Amino acid sequence: MSAPQRRNAAGPVSTAAPGPSARALAPLYAAGFTTAFGAHSIAAGLGAESGGIGLGLLTFGVLLALYDVAEVILKPVFGSLSDRIGAKPVIVAGLVGFAVASLLGTTSASPLMLGLARLGQGAAASAFSPASSAAVARLSGPAAAGSYFGKYGSWKGLGYVLGPLLGAGLIWAGGFPALFLSMAVISAVAAAWVWLAMPALPVLPRPRYTVAELVRQSTRRSFLVPTLVLAAATGSLGVAVGFLPLLGSRLHLDVFASMAVVAFLALSSTLTQPLAGRLRDRGRVSAPAGMGLGLGMIAAGIALLAVVPLPVTLYSSAVVIGCGIGMATPLGFAHLAAATPAERMGRTMGAAEIGREAGDAGGPLLVGAIATVAGLAAGLGTLALLVAAAAVASGALLRRDPVA
Repeated sequence: MSAPQRRNAAGPVSTAAPGPSARALAPLYAAGFTTAFGAHSIAAGLGAESGGIGLGLLTFGVLLALYDVAEVILKPVFGSLSDRIGAKPVIVAGLVGFAVASLLGTTSASPLMLGLARLGQGAAASAFSPASSAAVARLSGPAAAGSYFGKYGSWKGLGYVLGPLLGAGLIWAGGFPALFLSMAVISAVAAAWVWLAMPALPVLPRPRYTVAELVRQSTRRSFLVPTLVLAAATGSLGVAVGFLPLLGSRLHLDVFASMAVVAFLALSSTLTQPLAGRLRDRGRVSAPAGMGLGLGMIAAGIALLAVVPLPVTLYSSAVVIGCGIGMATPLGFAHLAAATPAERMGRTMGAAEIGREAGDAGGPLLVGAIATVAGLAAGLGTLALLVAAAAVASGALLRRDPVA
């Protein structure tokens, strides 16, 4: 009798089948690093050099927003395309497009060329980011999704840490052309690596869905709740990256000490994500409990800053917030992967990314608006309450979910 079969996100496999090889997944981790490194290094560089290249506040804001606007519009489109033609060609084409857009940024440091390069990079990242997430889900399968999404998120976190640091060094050495050229090289190498090492996942037959069925799929708890968790975690990250250095300067810390707070947060998130994924896969923590714990840690860290704004609490809160983000993020993606049929994995990951982008934009806007009227403590306190509410809701709504 043949060995018993089970089904994972990549199709039927034997119960004894080994997990995906490091050779197959490493280029996907490189793709995740590329989008994080590119987005944060250029954003930090624009902020540091805005005066030197003649950027007003409005132009600066537009340049920052172009990347995210392109992602919000295009990620679901490219996610669905990866279901239709396969993840590998979409990832490779996206990385090549990112390299081309980066080369455009080497031609001039004028606002127009920087804007075009930034828009092109955002469009290209919209292709390879959700397709990479879908490929990780299909290669790992639902049983091991936590571990592999933890590693994937860890490499993205490394890009968040190194982006501003290496970006500053590259701009100091050769201006924006040096930074954009490095992006072109990194993405081109990642594209070649994916093409050579990643297996071609088969395109699975997709049933035709009615509009009513599409609405039901998009409003199920197994999709909405982890997407809410990802949005809350990403929104908190966006607030932390912008407001922790601001709070540090208000506490009379020097520039280096204020910026180092973000590195502490990103590093704690990078180290936590693989651990959180392994705990989920080994049955030590369920997805609802882990996501709720992660959001609870984020809320506690933000609330501590709102109530006790001191240098020591600034750093300790950054570590707690980073650990919370590192706990919630891989479990959110793993839950999505486990709840989604393989034939529409790309569409689901692309749609979930909209939630993350909404949180990334909405969190800083919310805190900034409330802080303008009632002070920074009120803004941070409001965010802490909302994240805490999301933590309670995620645990309650997913408690009886069969894939939890």
